[in-house]
Amino acid sequence: MQPLTVLGMTALGGLGYCLAEARAHTLREISVPGPAAAVGVRVLHISDLHLAPWDTDRIRWVASLEKVQADLIVASGDFMAHAHAVPLVERALEPLLTTPGVFVLGSNDFYAPKFKNPFAYLGRNNARVLGAPLPTQDLKVVLASGGWLGLDNARGQLRVRGVDIEFRGTGDAHINLDDYASVAGPWSENSQLRIAVTHAPYARVLKAMTEDSPDIVLAGHTHGGQITIPFVTALTTNCDLPVKQARGLSWLPAPEKSVPLHVSAGVGTSPIFPVRLGCRPEATLITFV
Repeated sequence: MQPLTVLGMTALGGLGYCLAEARAHTLREISVPGPAAAVGVRVLHISDLHLAPWDTDRIRWVASLEKVQADLIVASGDFMAHAHAVPLVERALEPLLTTPGVFVLGSNDFYAPKFKNPFAYLGRNNARVLGAPLPTQDLKVVLASGGWLGLDNARGQLRVRGVDIEFRGTGDAHINLDDYASVAGPWSENSQLRIAVTHAPYARVLKAMTEDSPDIVLAGHTHGGQITIPFVTALTTNCDLPVKQARGLSWLPAPEKSVPLHVSAGVGTSPIFPVRLGCRPEATLITFV
């Protein structure tokens, strides 16, 4: 067999694997230290669905997360990837909307994907090419239909399993919609669990959040790097977050004590670059202990 033939077959095999891994949806489970009042609270963190009409398997998988029976759902943005995605988001989330939840939006909830040079993602702030406007308000209506709270530069409170949980969040820092100053400051005296949420975990947002000492910060956006060097690291976070924090649980320095940061690797991918390597699509069940 000719070397070029072998090379071509290897490349096709590698591409096939990356396409398949992008559909190998995984539920991860982790434990995080929390306040005594919140011990046992189960939070389902979902992010970056990037739904388009052909994502029927992804829609079914997200809907199946109902069986996890989480106490709270936190969705950290980028639900859409297509002009007709709102009904798809509704179909995917319908079984989950009966569970208390909060959400922030990402850039792909405002603008459709548009082709960009994939190598632009290797820079820290280069992959910003915005497509046509999407029906953002219609998406908000769907997300609020079950009582989920929108946290784009907003605060909110929910009582879950008898625990008073306070939230604060920002708009997407990737397109400069963040305004943490508008929600910064002391937490309510009656809050027993304090959760901060943002879509893109830029340093300026994380620093501001941790100065107020939440019990956890939740974010998405990075896709976990999407393409990783197996057993080594992600190649990029598409923001200024260090690649070693591209997905999963890490810790942020804060005035009182270190704050846990959970970055979801996300459920989907951009339809323009629908592959993953060493970084399966995921949702995460977080239990406070």
